[in-house]
Amino acid sequence: MRQTDFLVIGSGIAGLTYALKVAQDFPDKKILVMTKAAADETNTKYAQGGVAVVNDLENDSFEKHIGDTLIAGDGLCNPQVVEIVIKEGPDRVRELIEWGAQFDKEKDGDYKLGKEGGHSEFRIIHHKDITGFEMERALLEAVSRQKNIEIIKHCFVVDIITQHHLGYLVTKATPDIECYGVYVLNLLTSRIEKIVTKTTLLATGGNGQVYRTTTNPSIATGDGVAMVYRAKGRIENMEFIQFHPTALYEAGLRGQAFLITEAVRGDGGILRNKEGEAFMQRYDERKDLAPRDIVARAIDSEMKRTGTEHVWLDCRHFTKEKFTEHFPNIYQKCLSIGIDITISMIPVAPAAHYSCGGIKVDQWGRSSIKNLYACGECSSTGLHGANRLASNSLLEAMVFAHRCYIDIKEKIEDIENVKDLPDWNATGTSEPKEMILITQSLKELQQVMSDYVGIVRNDIRLQRAMKRLDLLWEETEKLYESSSVSPQLLELRNMITTGYLIVKGAAFRKESRGLHYNTDYPGKSELVQNIVL
Repeated sequence: MRQTDFLVIGSGIAGLTYALKVAQDFPDKKILVMTKAAADETNTKYAQGGVAVVNDLENDSFEKHIGDTLIAGDGLCNPQVVEIVIKEGPDRVRELIEWGAQFDKEKDGDYKLGKEGGHSEFRIIHHKDITGFEMERALLEAVSRQKNIEIIKHCFVVDIITQHHLGYLVTKATPDIECYGVYVLNLLTSRIEKIVTKTTLLATGGNGQVYRTTTNPSIATGDGVAMVYRAKGRIENMEFIQFHPTALYEAGLRGQAFLITEAVRGDGGILRNKEGEAFMQRYDERKDLAPRDIVARAIDSEMKRTGTEHVWLDCRHFTKEKFTEHFPNIYQKCLSIGIDITISMIPVAPAAHYSCGGIKVDQWGRSSIKNLYACGECSSTGLHGANRLASNSLLEAMVFAHRCYIDIKEKIEDIENVKDLPDWNATGTSEPKEMILITQSLKELQQVMSDYVGIVRNDIRLQRAMKRLDLLWEETEKLYESSSVSPQLLELRNMITTGYLIVKGAAFRKESRGLHYNTDYPGKSELVQNIVL
């Protein structure tokens, strides 16, 4: 057993920002950051485009950024949260720069500003085309200078400890469910350990791996959402899965696809179909810079109409110098598979990218479970609504990490660690005899989600998906109850739960709004509501 004052699960921008602030304010208290992989293997690391923030008040304004966010969110954003994030964002970005993050500048010293889909002005600050990588680097270096932060790598959090583990019946209707800590699988020793803590922040990232192709790394398996749902916490709006319109298409690829950032279209890249037509003008007056839900559906429509597996992104009109200055990583990746962007177009197709729903939190990052906070992609703050505006996610993570810190620092002295929590009980379990039971179930899950719960949905597809997920859940739970736990089994279990929540949310939403498009309900409902599960 280990005890700590602050437990942070996840080492991306949300978790590290929170950990840094707490460590600086409470130098005498312990902060434990846990991650199931290497410290820098996070969704943050793979964010290319940048951070949307108002820093040019002559040409931009908070009101414009707020308006763009609300339009993209298609009527489901929380206006108060949107205002909070947009207006508090510049201060959080300045803090990140003070911690060492570097963003590209013009010769006169002003920050270079990019423009992406749905934005009315140039406001995206960036570091080449590896902005997330640079932010993660700066945060990890800042964390390493804090003596009271310990990062434990290769530890998989199994479940949140609540009153349920003390023998009490806990349901969705139970008032004041409390988080006392977590059970953790140490991947180096294969033993389950118990972490007792006063307060826990979930910053576990996204869930893109539930789909066959995603821009997310292999660690994005919906762990935080699944754990909170099992602990009877509130989850909302899981049906809104954002598919990035332009992932690099590589025939036969499963898993993580290389992202072609939206900033390429912001700089003038043009989407073309099989016939070479610049087709976006037929779908939206904003053409290639329409919000992501519109662009992804347009590409999906063109692919189905022409019978192709991808469309093309035309950058041949860029000079090599211009492209390599802003997008050196993309240029080298394309070159490595035989594509010279000055001569050939880039094959692209939509891939699962970002979850706009998640663990329901209030304006201070508090979940429905006492002393349990959530921040970053695993949370649902109300900022994104039915569709995330490009480059708003890193901003949200920083703003809500700060707000979680502000809220908990007023309470931490009044919270006591709960003693006598039971150890993990593995009685009656044994090593699984066949890993194919796990790997095949994972393939089935990803196939079902991609075929039935993708960019375009209907009731029949959703019904089929639910039936198949019910069977997968039943089989996996039996395996979980009889087997000693492994990271593969735990991730499969979490992904099935996350997939179920996506399907259930989609089935409840009898309309088409933002990222959720159901051909049986092509219009918007007059009742604008969040789907809380």
